[in-house]
Amino acid sequence: MNSRQIDEDLEVVKDVVENQEESQENNILNIGSVTTSGKYLIHCLTIIGQVEGHFILPPQNKTTKYEHVIPALIAIEQSSDIKGLVILLNTVGGDVEAGLAISELISGMKKPTVSIVLGGGHSIGVPLAVAANKSFIVPSATMTIHPVRMSGLVLGVPQTLSYFDRMQDRIAKFVEKNSNIEPERFKELMMQTGELVMDVGTVLDGESAVKEGLIDDLGSLSDAIEYLNDCIETSENLKDKNNKIKVDKKNSCNCCCCNK
Repeated sequence: MNSRQIDEDLEVVKDVVENQEESQENNILNIGSVTTSGKYLIHCLTIIGQVEGHFILPPQNKTTKYEHVIPALIAIEQSSDIKGLVILLNTVGGDVEAGLAISELISGMKKPTVSIVLGGGHSIGVPLAVAANKSFIVPSATMTIHPVRMSGLVLGVPQTLSYFDRMQDRIAKFVEKNSNIEPERFKELMMQTGELVMDVGTVLDGESAVKEGLIDDLGSLSDAIEYLNDCIETSENLKDKNNKIKVDKKNSCNCCCCNK
């Protein structure tokens, strides 16, 4: 290979690297998302500010748009290169339907997932936090559990209250299914009076959230990465073992079935 060909190949590699770096920077700026290359390729997704759903929030609000997060989750699950997902949460809550939609997608992923509550995981942030395979919370973070609220004009009829009750049941069932908190205790925390000013509900700090069974463990980034690496390594070893068994079975005899 001559020097000219080497120079051209180096330019191609340089362009590819620059394009990848530019793509990462755009993802960070636009949707707070980045794929990191360490021991394994892990994707980091941030859910911050207010979860924006069917209505566009004012420009001064820091938001996480569900139309960005949902396609990202599908791409992560489909990618053969990405081995795991870290979800960083610092949210005040937001649109219930959008939050539950994102939570259901996360809980249905086959790839290892881990969440970390930083600062706050309030309101619809609770289902988002417990949706991962493993949840962590830093000691200084808090989580607010309260009934469903709606701002703006609502009809003062029994059907409205019935709708709120059904929505609360959906949230409660999801949280109970994906955490270790008792159903009666979760509803008790949700309807508690005397703790929040002009509201009903409970604020839990990191240690209390773990004690109640809402979050799995106290921990931070290094704990989450270590958990993911262990899960990925176990999964890769199991995959290699299964492939070896298939090869051994195929080579165990020379019949027409095994040689297909």
